[in-house]
Amino acid sequence: MNFLKRTKIKASYTTIILLGIVSLMGDLVYEGSRGIIPDYLNFLGASALIVGLVTGLGEFFGYAMRLFSGILADTTKAYWFFIFTGYGLIISIPLIAFSSNWEIVALLVLIERFGKAIRAPSRDTVLSFVSKGIGSGKAFGIHEFLDQIGAILGPLIVALLMLYTKNDYSNVFKFMILPYLIMLLSLGYTYKSISRNMYSEKKKEQGLTKSFYVYTFAVTLNTIGLIHISLILFKASEILQPIHQQWIVPILFLIAQGIDAPIALISGYFYDKIGIKILCIPFILSIFPTIFTLMNNQLIMLLAASLVFGLVLGMQESIYRAVVADLTPITSRGMAYGLFNALYGFGFLVSGTIYGSFIDYGVPSTIIILYSIITQFIATLLLLNVKK
Repeated sequence: MNFLKRTKIKASYTTIILLGIVSLMGDLVYEGSRGIIPDYLNFLGASALIVGLVTGLGEFFGYAMRLFSGILADTTKAYWFFIFTGYGLIISIPLIAFSSNWEIVALLVLIERFGKAIRAPSRDTVLSFVSKGIGSGKAFGIHEFLDQIGAILGPLIVALLMLYTKNDYSNVFKFMILPYLIMLLSLGYTYKSISRNMYSEKKKEQGLTKSFYVYTFAVTLNTIGLIHISLILFKASEILQPIHQQWIVPILFLIAQGIDAPIALISGYFYDKIGIKILCIPFILSIFPTIFTLMNNQLIMLLAASLVFGLVLGMQESIYRAVVADLTPITSRGMAYGLFNALYGFGFLVSGTIYGSFIDYGVPSTIIILYSIITQFIATLLLLNVKK
């Protein structure tokens, strides 16, 4: 390996790690706050309907708007403008400290989600640029690993702060300005240090390929057939409420998040070695959270469901995104990530609606499990027809 190539690879790893640190600090702010925002809204007088509506709208904006921001990023090539703007809007979380009105708090929550939609396609596009020469699987795996560290530390820090301040919401949200400022400094340093030649590509292909659309449809179907962690936690709550052990519910969520981080690293490495066929593993594994959740009402089975969901999520957040980079030309990559993420979010929306209805209306577990098996089987068949 010559000196120039080693220098480029070192620069790529540096940029990936720096972007990972930016995401880590961003996650520390907004993932940490997500654990207390419903409680704070309730404290301010918002109803359960309002809390659910704000949460649902936030997730919808966070995914659906990515299509438009991705197209704009490709059209203008102003990837860093969208990245800085999107991360900058995380300031809405510390600003919650200065509001005692639930309507304002709800608006600030939606602004943060809108920022997520703005930055995500452009950030993933830049990651795909710098992954050239080291493997997109490794790049997205490292990024997701660091991202998840923030997603785990955030709720833990907020829980400790709530304990220390005796539930002083205002001071907890004010604390978030510190990781927010570190995030901005890291982002500025990353922008200044990134090498311009990472953006070059000899081919100037236009448009998205048939393989990309087949792959995106396969992932959407995979997500539609995967029971969401929120419903796993809902079933756990049903078991634990009568015995007043609800504190175990967030532990199950933390387990799923904890599994996500190392799996992102491992799966990213193997994707670069094996290729797209490795995605057959998470597609098949997606059947098991449904089986473990609905076969009986034992907590140990819900623990198993959370573990497997974490395995799948770790691969979804790393190698699923890496494949997009390998199936699309640079000239259309922002739009590709926008469309992919919008349909990925739509898949979870449909999944939550279908599985939630199944549970509410008492549909037999054998039928629900059969639904999961059929959707994952079709998704896997589509995946095997994707050509790089």
